[in-house]
Amino acid sequence: MKLNNISWSLGMIFTLASCSGFLDVKPDIKLIVPQTIKDAELLLHDYTTLNTGYPNYGELGTDDYYLTDDSWKAVSNLVQRNAYNWIDESYVDPVQWQRPYKAVFVANQALDVLAGLDASEQNRALHDKLTGTALFFRAFAFHQLVEVFCPGYSSVIASAELGIPLRLKPDLDENSVRASLKDSYDQIITDYRASIIKLPNQQNIIGQPDKAAAFAGLARVYLAMGGYEDAFVMADSCLTIKSDLLNFNLLRAADDLPIQQFNEEVLFPAMSAGAGPMGYYTALVDMELYNSYDKLDLRKKIFFQLSDNIDGAYNFKGNYGGSYSQLFVGLTTSEVYLIKAEAAVRTGKIESALESLNKLRYSRWKTEQYTAITESDPELLLKIILEERRKELLFRGRRWSDLKRLNLDDRFQKTLTRIVNGKEFTLVPNSPKYAFRLPETVINNGKISQNKR
Repeated sequence: MKLNNISWSLGMIFTLASCSGFLDVKPDIKLIVPQTIKDAELLLHDYTTLNTGYPNYGELGTDDYYLTDDSWKAVSNLVQRNAYNWIDESYVDPVQWQRPYKAVFVANQALDVLAGLDASEQNRALHDKLTGTALFFRAFAFHQLVEVFCPGYSSVIASAELGIPLRLKPDLDENSVRASLKDSYDQIITDYRASIIKLPNQQNIIGQPDKAAAFAGLARVYLAMGGYEDAFVMADSCLTIKSDLLNFNLLRAADDLPIQQFNEEVLFPAMSAGAGPMGYYTALVDMELYNSYDKLDLRKKIFFQLSDNIDGAYNFKGNYGGSYSQLFVGLTTSEVYLIKAEAAVRTGKIESALESLNKLRYSRWKTEQYTAITESDPELLLKIILEERRKELLFRGRRWSDLKRLNLDDRFQKTLTRIVNGKEFTLVPNSPKYAFRLPETVINNGKISQNKR
């Protein structure tokens, strides 16, 4: 099959590239070159490449969980172990940097094919859908990279901060140059906005984005940038198309993984690389966080279970991807409700903020026992929404990004602390470590700049 040939060729390209950083080995790809609209469609149906393997190094250093000393010592991946307590050592494994760029490469290849085809009336809808899909995947992959490997976004200094290489063509000979953080975000926004125009309201294939997913992705980006008016508009636009929420009263709390994969809340499914320390049986939930859930909050039983090994400790089992070893990092309506609520309160729309917040919480509470939040003071309500965001989105790839953006505001800065083998480690607000170090293979072979230290 042509799909198998294309997938094999891509696999060989990136296997060779992994030995020397990002796309430094130039194999002869003239043997099999995608040329038709069907080829582009097959490229964009590669779920493994486009929906999995996203970086999680940052999330490993968050405050939502902790490890026992024995569990930390048992983590076999040294980079992941160091990420847990922010030991800032150089490393060579390029996989978590490279995998998103593989998704970018596939998206660029599909866009290149589509640009060379005449979008006749007969295939106009398919051409638009595929173009929008490729642009979405590129935007999503770029944003995943920015969230882990770049500092928090401040409009004051974003033009001077390092962003990521913006690969916009499938040319393997093009040199990689880090754009500014501002230019990186501008490109992500450009791609998402262009995808919204092209994507249909609904896709029939699991893993393919639709218009609501693109609005959600853009809302996530604007929230990270502090663009609250735009974040509100994009979140509202998403929920106008799709607003479904899981009723936690209908879930089986006794199940190992009570939340079904590809459930009605999922706008776009995406999974991280293997989470190592944050795995199902390894990570122990921060007890202050666990105790913040009300006894009537069904998430307390849906998300957590008593540890088999540590008395009084809890493991997390609320994975949205049905996985014991990877984090769900995709887009959901539950996240969008929280984006809308936060953006609303920050822009003076108190009634809208309360409506979004209470609609989400109602679906998580025991039926007929929910008491709506009525707080009208903007400062107090914002604090409630941010606490709710942490309780809803833990182990979903959001906390690292939230810590970075909230640390830019004196009201919400937080110093993180770990104690490992009797030694205390700290991560202070706005530390350069919030931009995770790039692998040395990428720096040396790609000749690009390392993050500031």
